[in-house]
Amino acid sequence: MTDDTLKAVVEVDDAKVSFGAVKALDGVTIAIMPGECVGLVGHNGAGKSTIVSVINGGLTPHQGTVSSDGEIISRYGINAARARGVRCVFQELSLCPNLTIVENTRIMHRHLGGFGWRKRAEKVIAHSLDAVFPGHGIASDRTVGDLSIAERQMVEIAMAFSNAGIAPRLVILDEPTSSLDASLAKQMLAHVRHFVAGGGAVIFISHILHEILTTANRIVVMKDGRIVAERPAAYFSEHSLVETMGSVVKGEVHRRANRDLDAAPVALEQVGRGLAFQAKRGEIVGLAGLAGHGQTEMLMKLHSLSSGDWLPKRDPLVTFVAGDRRLNGVFELWSILKNLSIASLCDLAQRGVVDADSEATKGSAWKQKIEIRTQDMSNRILSLSGGNQQKVLFARALSTRAPVVLMDDPMRGVDVGTKKEVYEIIRHEAAGGRTFVWYSTEMEEVCLCDRVYVFRESAIVAELAGDAVNEKNILAASFEGAAA
Repeated sequence: MTDDTLKAVVEVDDAKVSFGAVKALDGVTIAIMPGECVGLVGHNGAGKSTIVSVINGGLTPHQGTVSSDGEIISRYGINAARARGVRCVFQELSLCPNLTIVENTRIMHRHLGGFGWRKRAEKVIAHSLDAVFPGHGIASDRTVGDLSIAERQMVEIAMAFSNAGIAPRLVILDEPTSSLDASLAKQMLAHVRHFVAGGGAVIFISHILHEILTTANRIVVMKDGRIVAERPAAYFSEHSLVETMGSVVKGEVHRRANRDLDAAPVALEQVGRGLAFQAKRGEIVGLAGLAGHGQTEMLMKLHSLSSGDWLPKRDPLVTFVAGDRRLNGVFELWSILKNLSIASLCDLAQRGVVDADSEATKGSAWKQKIEIRTQDMSNRILSLSGGNQQKVLFARALSTRAPVVLMDDPMRGVDVGTKKEVYEIIRHEAAGGRTFVWYSTEMEEVCLCDRVYVFRESAIVAELAGDAVNEKNILAASFEGAAA
């Protein structure tokens, strides 16, 4: 939009926010105009979540001002932001799991109350779901806790774009496709472009850089609480964007290696619907296919069959990295260190008592190895950004003795630089004989695997290995049930 008379939906000027000695924002100025999608990128801890909290009214900056439509708002909070059409889809999904979709819609749109509110709320959310995700198949009377993580993300996105009297003007999307498969992500991105073309504004945060490059009009790069670059998306390539964020591109070291694993012993196997599953020692096995087609259920079954005893073993066969960290990953009231060490207590305890020095040493080693951004491992786990919480879960699993690591989309919300480092760690661990069973919604990650099982309707419909592991074959099997 080039009309000079347009005023920013929200403008933040010289915002500064500190948490103790950490400068989360160090003089950030940003304006979001109608009719544009702003891509907001940066490593975990760069300040993205903090500036989003300022824009959506959840956090008041210690210094600086917030304006809307050219007017400085002295008491800008969540209610003021919502009244101006600011909506937010959080990386950590925020729907109430014990309520239905319709009841959650009523909470989002408070003025829907009164006689017949259920029908009105159902109409609002159904219309939005149909618009964003045509053919979604999600009934509005379902309880949110019964939905898959992909379905919950779909509902939350549709909720943000819904109109029950106050139309959305600025929608903030924080990792909106992290649990969506390729087809659902494509639908959502198409709706974002349609919304922006109609004069809406979007702040789009994603670690999947091609989504940013193909959807955003303008890209803002943050690092250490500051904006370090801001220009039209067309000026960036994926490589230059990574360099601007300050990440070191490590060539092709993360690509799949050509290894002969035919003679390796079987580490894990399972017979179910479709083809039989098998993972060999030192192999990285990918689970692919459209989201919600049985991949997570397979991981849970493998974990249950290999660790049926509730009492942790000193030498467990498997360990698990959860993708939905808030549901089955982090212990929210515990420290970062306790969250990391919980799976290794048998190694850290003497006569049933945890050795605090050994625990601290292990935490310090993994903090450095996987670069968990915190000054103190005794801080609560929720003090970390979402990506850093995921790093803790990854470190928790790798720090055990388990020879098999089951991973349920573990890199959700983790920045591109850290992903490359984790890929190297996985490859190094696999070379040492550790087996990985890896479900990912990102095609790039699936294509790093030695062998891939493609799921369709809760059955394994294809097995790909070596050079056959590519996007074309995976997509063909996902939709047709057979490799191309």
